[in-house]
Amino acid sequence: MRPLPCVTMSRARAALVLPLALSGLLQAAAGRYLQSKLRHGAGTDRDPPFTEKYFIQQLDHFNFNSMGNGTFSQRYLITDEHWKKGDGPVFFYTGNEGDIWAFALNSGFIMELAAQQGALVIFAEHRYYGKSLPFGQQSFNIPQVGLLTVEQALADYAVMITELKQQLGAAGCPVIVFGGSYGGMLSVYMRLKYPNVVAGALAASAPILSTAGMGDSRQFFRDVTSDFESYLPECRQAVTESFQQLQHLADHQDFSRIRSEFALCKTPSSAADLHQLKGMLRNAFTLMAMLDYPYSTHFMGNLPANPVKVACDTMLSGPDLLVNLRNTAGIVYNSSGELSCFDMFNLYVECADPTGCGLGLDSLAWDYQACTEIDLCFESNNMTDMFPPMPFTEHDREVYCSKHWGVIPRPSWLKTQFWGDALSTASNIIFSNGDLDPWANGGVRKSLSSSLVAINISGGAHHLDLRESNDADPLSVINARRTESDLIAQWVKMAKLRS
Repeated sequence: MRPLPCVTMSRARAALVLPLALSGLLQAAAGRYLQSKLRHGAGTDRDPPFTEKYFIQQLDHFNFNSMGNGTFSQRYLITDEHWKKGDGPVFFYTGNEGDIWAFALNSGFIMELAAQQGALVIFAEHRYYGKSLPFGQQSFNIPQVGLLTVEQALADYAVMITELKQQLGAAGCPVIVFGGSYGGMLSVYMRLKYPNVVAGALAASAPILSTAGMGDSRQFFRDVTSDFESYLPECRQAVTESFQQLQHLADHQDFSRIRSEFALCKTPSSAADLHQLKGMLRNAFTLMAMLDYPYSTHFMGNLPANPVKVACDTMLSGPDLLVNLRNTAGIVYNSSGELSCFDMFNLYVECADPTGCGLGLDSLAWDYQACTEIDLCFESNNMTDMFPPMPFTEHDREVYCSKHWGVIPRPSWLKTQFWGDALSTASNIIFSNGDLDPWANGGVRKSLSSSLVAINISGGAHHLDLRESNDADPLSVINARRTESDLIAQWVKMAKLRS
């Protein structure tokens, strides 16, 4: 679910996700926009229209004595390029687990919709991610990291929306929140918790059920496998057999050959090393399943069009399955072809999210969240999926999180705090999911009422509908965006009538 650094990265969604640890400070505004576009692949011929700003935010919304009742600078991006000032709606993206530029430049549908409906657009960065670090480099120390919670993030957004509307002369303008992956979860939660602030929510690829511990722990990697098997049944078989061959070498402690076959920078020498290698390899398939877009992207790395097809063709390209497995992983980890070897501990970091936390400071933030509120106990088992048995139980999570963060997870908290599947009394939420996305079955797939609408996108990968229109888009996502546009226009109209 985690976004990951470009080129040599390990995936969400975000997401959640989905799914970035960016480096370097971008100085002048024009230079910042252009460099961000090139880095993240905005896919347009013009500079992004956003202005980068900072909002003075409360450190702790729920304890007046906490941390001296201090503040921090929270980054947001804003554009009034299409806004019918004082009348058009406000479209607010609830930033997720990464640098906000990555999401702004890969959610072009929001800008397209803003042009149609005359909306002001704001992308807000989640606390503890990107440049919104409450305590700078010390943000991930204990106890400072304790202010990284879903509840604090939602309160950030509610305060920011309310104050910016006053500052911008938009007090009477309805707010629609948008988000993909984890950001989509936050959009749902905003509508549930702050219906006085937001009039509706588009939650794309939001796994609100599985992350609340309400799903099947086997579901995620089973659905990753299904993506590859659906392209070619032989693909699943080849992947399964390649991992079996790897295990055979490990059983015979033939570590030198493992290093040679997988072009590793160092020779593995322990069970822990082999576990790390398996996790890195599995993560490559996870990313390609999530990002199986019909065109090349640079969102969570540099991936070709239809990466599942490319991966399967690579897996079936010759008789040496270990070489094929290495080359398939290289689609993700060595897209530039510049790496001479794979440093498996730098390319992939094991964490409390079996689908990957990414790298850099953002990965620390997501690891902490996966150790507290976000429940991601997914496993592979080599029976319902094509991957090696790699369990991650609630007990495993508890042991890991106690050791790394000194915390005990609360598996049922999201269900208690944000309604679980008891959503029937809510309103004005769109739950969109693509059938190629392994996160989809962790979310809402059936409409619950006329204003709790599930949209299932055939041939759609992770929050494809939030991306800008592309000539390669399947008809299903074109229709999905049209439905989303119509519903949001209705919500905005209704909100204006009530105001």
